[in-house]
Amino acid sequence: MSKILTTESGAPIADNQNSASAGEYGPLLIQDQQLLEKLARFNRERIPERVVHARGSGAYGYFEVTDEVSQFTKAAFLSEVGKRTEVFLRFSTVAGNLGANDAVRDPRGFALKFYTEQGNYDLVGNNTPVFFIKDPLKFPDFIHSQKRDPFTGITEADNVWDFWAHAPEATHQITWLFGDRGIPASYRHMNGYGSHTYQWVNEQGDAYWVKYHFKTNQGVRSLDGAQAAEVVGGDADSHQRDLHQAIERGVFPSWTLYVQLMPVAEAAEYRFNPFDLTKVWPHADYPLQKVGRLVLNKNPENVFAEVEQAAFSPNNFVPGIGPSPDKMLQGRLFAYADAQRYRLGVNHTLLAVNAPRATEANNYGRDGFSAVNKSGRGKNYEPNSYDGPRQTDGALAAPVALSGYTGTYTTPAHTKDDDFFQAGELYRLMSDGEKERLIDNLAGFLAQVSRDDVIEKNLAHFHAADEEYGARLEAAVAKLRAGDEN
Repeated sequence: MSKILTTESGAPIADNQNSASAGEYGPLLIQDQQLLEKLARFNRERIPERVVHARGSGAYGYFEVTDEVSQFTKAAFLSEVGKRTEVFLRFSTVAGNLGANDAVRDPRGFALKFYTEQGNYDLVGNNTPVFFIKDPLKFPDFIHSQKRDPFTGITEADNVWDFWAHAPEATHQITWLFGDRGIPASYRHMNGYGSHTYQWVNEQGDAYWVKYHFKTNQGVRSLDGAQAAEVVGGDADSHQRDLHQAIERGVFPSWTLYVQLMPVAEAAEYRFNPFDLTKVWPHADYPLQKVGRLVLNKNPENVFAEVEQAAFSPNNFVPGIGPSPDKMLQGRLFAYADAQRYRLGVNHTLLAVNAPRATEANNYGRDGFSAVNKSGRGKNYEPNSYDGPRQTDGALAAPVALSGYTGTYTTPAHTKDDDFFQAGELYRLMSDGEKERLIDNLAGFLAQVSRDDVIEKNLAHFHAADEEYGARLEAAVAKLRAGDEN
């Protein structure tokens, strides 16, 4: 038997097809509760979209430990081989708005929530191991340069490349983005990375710096520019559709998690700054170590409630895992949670997709927008004499030694901390075909810039990375611009 349709207060609704009016042809009545309630809710169905990573898809699944790593971290969900933890993974593009196309040249977000017995652990990464900038102070300006221009309402090549002209550290990520992996064929066919450096600490208090690598078990597949244009023209929701349909068919996408581990004592003398988000740790120095398997096997029941309202913060750690001095990570520890408090309200952690599942949250957070009286008559302060929740012994992470003076610093402290070396290394690793496609992709975009000085500043970065790289790009841009003039 079907349930009775009711108002939000639970009263039965007799007619959900016709508004109440003053007579058959008269004006509508303000006393029609169902009409007013229905329209008012509709007006408020949308919430502010994310400033970045607005266009997203998500799914539930599990993470299973396949290899022993308890000697490196005391995190309970990694404590033994065979242990499974429920997860929610949100994929996204970075720059596009909520209605943007899926198959575009843009980094992809790879945000993973582990519902552990010690609380939720959020790992907020991308499908690239590096990023455009290394200091969070630059982040708002970077995003403004990538978004729609306030005058034209269009993403302008002038703005994008002008910012990059003043951010030489972006050369490495630009090389990644305009290479063959810049447009994933689907969310299932790309890798995910924690990108930042994090800390692991074991039961003995030994600490390690760690980087996460999720390698797709479906194989990496990408689109070139022509293929992407065809996909976009035929299906703007290609990645969302692919992910949803694969899981519905029982073809569950999976990734194998590997980590790189660096003993804390080795960081100071390493030739790269290990906390610089624009750089990688070469695998020859710190080989990949297998940890486990990530599987997605359940689609959300409601995309808005579970994907749009999913909130991640890299500050959500569990015992055995903590932050590093990575400047971008340090900025994000505040910014992510604060963005969700703006979008969803201070009680967004009570939403089902964000709430702990293998344990419960016990704290003194009360009131605010969408408050739920979860604590009844309990005291709302601590310490108290009424058996309220109390702090526990033991720190989440290991202490980090600090030295020096407060201030702003730009001078690198490591021998290979220039902005171009790793970009050049990446270029030199590419095959001839990969190099050709990279040059074509970059030249087609850089040639759109109207100012010669901006073009020259950017070309200087690629010359610094690799002389052949810069020369080939310079020639390609010149050829395209000469053709435009003719």
